[in-house]
Amino acid sequence: MSENNEAVEKDVAAGEPFEDEAQAAAGDPVQAQQEAENAQAARTDDASPSQIELLEAQGDHAADYLEELLDIADLGGDLDIDVENDRAMVAIVAEGGDLHDLKRLVGRDGQVLESLQELTRLAVQQRTGERSRLMLDIANYRADKKRELTAIAEEAITKVKASGAPVKLAPMNPFERKVCHDVAAAAGCYSESEGTSPNRCVVIYAEDFAEDDE
Repeated sequence: MSENNEAVEKDVAAGEPFEDEAQAAAGDPVQAQQEAENAQAARTDDASPSQIELLEAQGDHAADYLEELLDIADLGGDLDIDVENDRAMVAIVAEGGDLHDLKRLVGRDGQVLESLQELTRLAVQQRTGERSRLMLDIANYRADKKRELTAIAEEAITKVKASGAPVKLAPMNPFERKVCHDVAAAAGCYSESEGTSPNRCVVIYAEDFAEDDE
């Protein structure tokens, strides 16, 4: 990996946004865009009322698109809309016996879900003229995955603090890596991603690693 890409990923792990679009385009542009979006989502500043209204509108547009999709596929499900971390959050929740059918929209390792999320973002962009960073969840897949990943990251952090040696996690997609970076940061540890997709993974270091590395 180039020094430029390593710097980009360290910024992401620290929760810092990219300085400009040129930096985001370095290396794999799709992966860079996803990492940039995840970094921007880590900001803790509260959105203004006007921003919240825009994000709520994005959620409404996404819900309209997804309702049409569910009708075409003859699938049931309730749509929940929320705003969190400066982005619209849309979830398709199973109704009664719809859980099994909805899981087909998740796919293996969430691959179908990721594709549907990108299609939904494009649909929202077409209607609003603004690029959307909305997050889509189906049948609680992301919520369940987040709990699972949190436990994995916490176990790795315990090992890191006990031994002082870094721990490398299994390859993950951008959403999964973001969860692990957040858990590591909350525990006072340093983390970064290394490798290229689909083998890109998170490495967690002791809390003083970043200072020693400088």
